[in-house]
Amino acid sequence: MSEPRPIRRALLSVSDKEGLVDLGRALASRGVELLSTGGTAHTLRQAGLEVIDVAEVTGFPEMMDGRVKTLHPRVHGGLLALRDNDAHVAAMTEHGIGEIDLLVVNLYPFEATVAKGADYDTCIENIDIGGPAMIRAAAKNHAFVTVVVDVQDYEKLLGDMDQHDGATCAKFRKKLSQIAYARTAAYDAAVSTWMAEAIGVETPRRRAVAGMLAQTMRYGENPHQKAAFYKDGSTRPGVATARQLQGKELSYNNINDTDAAFELVAEFDPANGPACAIIKHANPCGVARGETLTEAYSRAFDCDRTSAFGGIVALNQTLDVETAKVISEIFTEVVIAPQIDPAAAEIFARKKNLRLLETGGLPDPRAVATTIRQVSGGYLVQDKDTGHISAEDLKVVTKRAPTDEEIKDLLFAWTVAKHVKSNAIVYVKDAATVGVGAGQMSRVDSTRIAARKAQDMAADLGLDTPLTQGSVVASDAFFPFPDGLLTAAEAGATAVIQPGGSMRDDKVIAAADEAGIAMVFTGMRHFRH
Repeated sequence: MSEPRPIRRALLSVSDKEGLVDLGRALASRGVELLSTGGTAHTLRQAGLEVIDVAEVTGFPEMMDGRVKTLHPRVHGGLLALRDNDAHVAAMTEHGIGEIDLLVVNLYPFEATVAKGADYDTCIENIDIGGPAMIRAAAKNHAFVTVVVDVQDYEKLLGDMDQHDGATCAKFRKKLSQIAYARTAAYDAAVSTWMAEAIGVETPRRRAVAGMLAQTMRYGENPHQKAAFYKDGSTRPGVATARQLQGKELSYNNINDTDAAFELVAEFDPANGPACAIIKHANPCGVARGETLTEAYSRAFDCDRTSAFGGIVALNQTLDVETAKVISEIFTEVVIAPQIDPAAAEIFARKKNLRLLETGGLPDPRAVATTIRQVSGGYLVQDKDTGHISAEDLKVVTKRAPTDEEIKDLLFAWTVAKHVKSNAIVYVKDAATVGVGAGQMSRVDSTRIAARKAQDMAADLGLDTPLTQGSVVASDAFFPFPDGLLTAAEAGATAVIQPGGSMRDDKVIAAADEAGIAMVFTGMRHFRH
């Protein structure tokens, strides 16, 4: 790839005017002629810079409300011509096409327009046509043309020019070309995804996924795996949009676990009282409500103190000083909350390694969203599990109906079970988990493990009876046999919530009746793999 001559002519056309004037001045001071369009030209002229309108170059005015301005051979010829090809050079001379050595473009703010909830026609008008066309042309011809699509690369551009006597090096142009194609790909992905949703296409023939690099990580789940974190531009409150107040960079596992914790605690409306979720390896090891946030944390902690060590703590209300003091008594990886009292943040300042995140709000657990999981050769795409059950939805299937207090705990257990890896079993008593069994191949094993952990925790707390005595239990899917239910009954559970739908439901119901257990069916399953 031959090195081009120094940049002498640049076309600037940007929606985001940040840094534009400084860039224009820097280029002009280096002897670069500036071409521009519309608002960009106006901004540069207001700063006292000499600018040539693209309309002067093309011989055509901007028309159709700005829809047509750069789609012209004198623009695209200047970007696409191979400078070392005699036929291309001859064509440029014959048709009066001048070389464009540098293209600086950022696109109409389509993503931001959609995020604001604009109507269909407004979103359509914010689809950039000329910008992507020029970017792709310049990026293709990166042997001779430098293309910049991100404000963050302005200083890098000027630095590279200074190092190469006003030109740019091939390596830098290639890197910028890749960034440019990724930008147009992400832009098209945003447009196609929005349009599919807007016109009601649930499974589009082609689905594009894009993200912006937020963090290059030291490693992934394990030290031998490379990893990075990308943001998709969503405004949903959570780990991706949070402000980190202190602590080291979040690791791959931190981000995964923190997301799980915050999505779970968001299920509990703060208007109904404080709630806390403690997560370890993407599974809840304690979830509770309380009269205060401190009480909610303490009750969640008492479900499984061993697993809570080094865990992720998520809160549904403003983190206060007293709660911060209690949390800081053990090693915790991450604390995330919608708001954080500055005095509470000071408490954590002594814990230099603790990551403290403030989100500004809670995600809506019922908002429509999409989850994507990669498999070999493809992607699995599905709606986010926004399933919700109220007391009115429950079907009592046993002779004994649950009491009002049992129903409250059953619904609490059901909500937590939705966020536990399947097979999931959750014991709850007085709006606090007392035993969690997660990720077992057998449902009866999950039931036994949860009960055993509750026994161990009771011993640690110096209690004479298991924590599960007098509890209720939730199962994310149906009990295929009575054995899991009977194990829960042996652990002291008095009521069960499960989807129902097994071929042996009648046997499971009969076993519940014989054990004196109340049982309700939801008709909804919450598998989480």
